Amino acid sequence: MSSSMYEQIYDKLREEIRSGQYKVGERVPSEKELAEAYSVSRITSKKALELLADGGLIVRRPGRGSFVADPASMGASAAAAPGKSGGRGAGPAARPMIGLVMTDFSDSYGTGLVYGMEEASRQHDAFLVLRRSFGIPSLEEQAIKSMLELGVDGLIIFPAQGEYFNAEILKLVIDKFPFVLVDRHLKGISAGSISSDNVSGAKRGTDYLFELGHKHVAIITPPPTDTTAVEDRIEGYVQAHAEKGIVVDRELWLSVTSTLPNAYTEENKAKDIEKIKRHLLEHPEISAFFAMEYNIALLAREAARQLGLDVPRDLSIVCFDCPDNGSGFSFTHLRQNQEEMGRAAFENVLQLRDGKTVPHKIALEAELIVGKSTAVLSPSRIGQL
Repeated sequence: MSSSMYEQIYDKLREEIRSGQYKVGERVPSEKELAEAYSVSRITSKKALELLADGGLIVRRPGRGSFVADPASMGASAAAAPGKSGGRGAGPAARPMIGLVMTDFSDSYGTGLVYGMEEASRQHDAFLVLRRSFGIPSLEEQAIKSMLELGVDGLIIFPAQGEYFNAEILKLVIDKFPFVLVDRHLKGISAGSISSDNVSGAKRGTDYLFELGHKHVAIITPPPTDTTAVEDRIEGYVQAHAEKGIVVDRELWLSVTSTLPNAYTEENKAKDIEKIKRHLLEHPEISAFFAMEYNIALLAREAARQLGLDVPRDLSIVCFDCPDNGSGFSFTHLRQNQEEMGRAAFENVLQLRDGKTVPHKIALEAELIVGKSTAVLSPSRIGQL
């Protein structure tokens, strides 16, 4: 047949409904069942069911399934042609449902993203469904599969990794399913992404330390291959050195792992604190740290405390993000516009769902907020360097 597979599935189900094989109120096969029966992707079977809903032949109820509609209650929408607005506009089941798959979230980063998405879902009379992957690719794949089985209209994905992408994300690209990436982009993948401008943010933070007189600025980072956000921040750090004519000393770089979602334990944090302490003792010239994220800044501050160093008198620290936890101490940090990122991500998915185009990459500025963790390089430290 020359018609596409989703049209064939649509025609078959429509005939079965009209012939009475499926009666009013009865459940019709799910996206998963249809995909297996016809050996197609769930994206294809989902489109067939959406056509039936648009034509007023079925009613889709998220989390429960699709059911044969009552023509009397559907009214004129029952006669709507496939592809036209009809059944999906009638009742709560027609409200968009967007899935969110993210590594994890906390007060330091992530909660603002979710808040922005939830606010956007409320404004657009839609729903947000959340699953965490904890940075584990296999859990991310399963979460995406579960979301598709649930029948979400689009996806927002905070990828577990930035260097590689899992097969489920690749399928979304191939099937042109509406989704956007948040916080990072995936190399080689043609997908919209929304994040902070990590290059300019890291450059701004490093420049600030240079302005305070610091020349030996060490960088503490998770493994650089973990995410493109980390790679971009390293690039900003390097650019700041190049513009000031300061040689980048890679011996001052330090990688820690305890802040990764699947390694955030007290034992691992204690090991990283010891690692930072050894690094400071081996490189006494270090007068400032640029920490990639807030939890790493906490490790650096604790390492300094255990060595009897005062922050910021003996050691300045700049990081990305810093929650207002009521402790009275705030790091000098780059504040990301998380709520705007979340809102834009949600609205872009809705745009894609409606067949519209969105920018391939959106990078929002991060604002430098001066806190209590930085100070002008003291004369005594200058004499030691």
